[in-house]
Amino acid sequence: MANYQTVRTAAGARTAEIDEGLRAHMNKVYGTMSVGLLVTAGVSWAIGSNDALLSIFRDPATLQPNILGWIAMFLPLGMVFLFGGAINRLSAAGAQTFFYAFAGAMGLSIAWIFKAFTDVSIAQTFLITAISFAGLSLWGYTTKKDISGWGSFLIMGVIGLVVAMIVNIFLQSPAIYFAVSILGVLIFAGLTAYDTQKIKNDYIQHAKSMDSEWLAKSAIMGALNLYLDFINLFMFLLQFLGNRE
Repeated sequence: MANYQTVRTAAGARTAEIDEGLRAHMNKVYGTMSVGLLVTAGVSWAIGSNDALLSIFRDPATLQPNILGWIAMFLPLGMVFLFGGAINRLSAAGAQTFFYAFAGAMGLSIAWIFKAFTDVSIAQTFLITAISFAGLSLWGYTTKKDISGWGSFLIMGVIGLVVAMIVNIFLQSPAIYFAVSILGVLIFAGLTAYDTQKIKNDYIQHAKSMDSEWLAKSAIMGALNLYLDFINLFMFLLQFLGNRE
């Protein structure tokens, strides 16, 4: 009986330790993500609100991108693939630096929104996105339902979105544009919940090893995934809620 009580006490202490570590891990994820969003907002506002800077990448009147504009548009996509391949070779500090550099590149790629939409509508859409994101992420963190099966479906949806968006750059079809915006909101809403649960489950599965380097990199990778969910959700919602200049 005494042995059973000892084992039970030890198990309870271990569970409490994991819970405390998980909270710290999630705080690291959300904190890193938030700093990334601030970097993106600062870069995009600084360039988008200054015609002289914006003209380096786009025509301030028509917002048509030049060569540098096209490079800026696809730079974040290239950096995501590079980051995924290099994460194991980078230190935790290097991975964090790369993430913030990526956030700056994303700010450069979406700077045009400050010329295309009113500041008030951008702020309102950001607030709506933040509230929606918080609710979806909280649900993904607390739900007892296993939503890991959503992953393959949602990733296929993202690939389809990217292909449709690239094709529509040349077709300029309003119908495709509208359909992509609706599907984009739904897909990244689902990914927000899915990625949150995955970050939580990955931590619990690896908590026993307590590899500090892995935990630090995992938090940065989790921050990147949630950052992408937030940014994409914001951009697709902006198509519906944003007021054009």
